Amino acid sequence: MKALIINGSPNAKGCTFTALQVVAEELEKNGIATEIIHVGHLQMRGCISCRRCRELGKCVFDDDLVNEVAAKFEQADALLVGSPVYFAGANGTLVSFLDRLFYSTQFSKAMKVGAAVVSARRAGTTAALDELNKFFLLSEMPVASSRYWNMVHGNTPQEVLQDEEGLQVMRVLGRNMAFLMKAIATEREQNGLPATEPTRISTNFIR
Repeated sequence: MKALIINGSPNAKGCTFTALQVVAEELEKNGIATEIIHVGHLQMRGCISCRRCRELGKCVFDDDLVNEVAAKFEQADALLVGSPVYFAGANGTLVSFLDRLFYSTQFSKAMKVGAAVVSARRAGTTAALDELNKFFLLSEMPVASSRYWNMVHGNTPQEVLQDEEGLQVMRVLGRNMAFLMKAIATEREQNGLPATEPTRISTNFIR
């Protein structure tokens, strides 16, 4: 089993990576392979709603990591996303990346485990965490939880390593993710996944 990990910070080895690494270590201890991919430093264009992905089966823009990560995402059993907090929100580069990743991919994400972690000096963390969790919630992805909000605090990686509560939250998150991944895999093998409705009903607010 494998968890794909997306580092949405511009800093490859900064505070966000430090938190993600703690989760990854717990996943590995529990028999889950991990791969961390750094995207926060990229020059990432947002989705332009051209809908060419419906024809091509991938994002029309093939000059960055979106399509490469999409192939890895399809094969993974879980997706863990990490971001620093900017103005009580996630890194804009990461959000653009996730917009395109989720919209352009046609494969089912149902029952892939999702989790997000955020890093901040002080505040804005819960709003950023809520923003990231919504990608999972609209994709039938069970969201892994910990014993507090999935966040760490610090202005440097060294300060993050002093956030004992935050580090514990990351460790518990890693163990809970692994348990949930294994439980879903066992149920899939024994009884299959929940029945799906093949046609998505899509309405707007005027009809």
